[in-house]
Amino acid sequence: MSQTDVNVLPGGNLFQNKISKEELETLKLEMNKKALLKRRSQTTGRIIANIAVAFVVLLPLLYAVSIAFMPSGELFSMDMNLVPEHPTLENFSSALTNVPLIRFILNSFLVAGLITLGQIISCSLSAFAFSFLDFKGKGVLFMIVMATMMVPGEATIISNYLTVGNWGMLDTYGVLIIPYLTSAMGIFLFRQFYMTFPMSLYESAKLDGCSNLKFILKILIPLTKSAIGAMAVYTFINAWNMYMWPLLVTGSDKMRTVQIGISMLNSVDSQSITLMIAGVVIIIIPSISIFIVGQKQLIKGMFSGAVKG
Repeated sequence: MSQTDVNVLPGGNLFQNKISKEELETLKLEMNKKALLKRRSQTTGRIIANIAVAFVVLLPLLYAVSIAFMPSGELFSMDMNLVPEHPTLENFSSALTNVPLIRFILNSFLVAGLITLGQIISCSLSAFAFSFLDFKGKGVLFMIVMATMMVPGEATIISNYLTVGNWGMLDTYGVLIIPYLTSAMGIFLFRQFYMTFPMSLYESAKLDGCSNLKFILKILIPLTKSAIGAMAVYTFINAWNMYMWPLLVTGSDKMRTVQIGISMLNSVDSQSITLMIAGVVIIIIPSISIFIVGQKQLIKGMFSGAVKG
């Protein structure tokens, strides 16, 4: 019923202490409870801190959503109205009727979708050449491609505009899509991911009679889903948020993208602010949804090529 433990004191004296099994189990349970309570308190503290930080970060967005449901009379009052007293959907209906917002959204979806698809295809093919093929001047050419990332878009926008104007492409879908069908960032992302694969994989595929295109479609693409997902999310959001180039090359409502069309809701009257905020809330829903759905792929793809092995 009992066990004897012999302990040695610092002074060298021996003593015998009898502890029952029931007391030992009770002591273990108390220690486990203290450890569990400590872990739960730490987890609760982290959750509370994360909620507080998230609230501070999302406060502008939450206030914009509140303004979108707020009548203009409540916004321009002496009271500090953070939450609408009389919520209404009139701002959303007016934003959809005052300008062809649905057409702008469809245009942005078409442009962003084709740009994303084009960059995935072109960047993956270019990265394959820089990773697996051996040709003269490969290193120099790759350095030139990477150097284009340091050139701001504002430095080339005038020359690009004159070029597409001479080609008669202004106010078309082509002028919105073709200049952005490839990017140095995408080439670099795919190349870093392909560099994690051993060259023996490509050499063995060539020995089996596999062509370069078949090697890309059958082997590389299935193994690079995370990089493709990251590239798709990154490219779609950037294309969706384009403003300067569409503003410069489009002139009709038929071709305007959503970022240009939303500014048409702004006018001299006070009601336009609530209408414009309602339009902003509508157009940020697709980009936020894409980011939420693909955030894991985005993070995984951005870091997957950082470590070889």
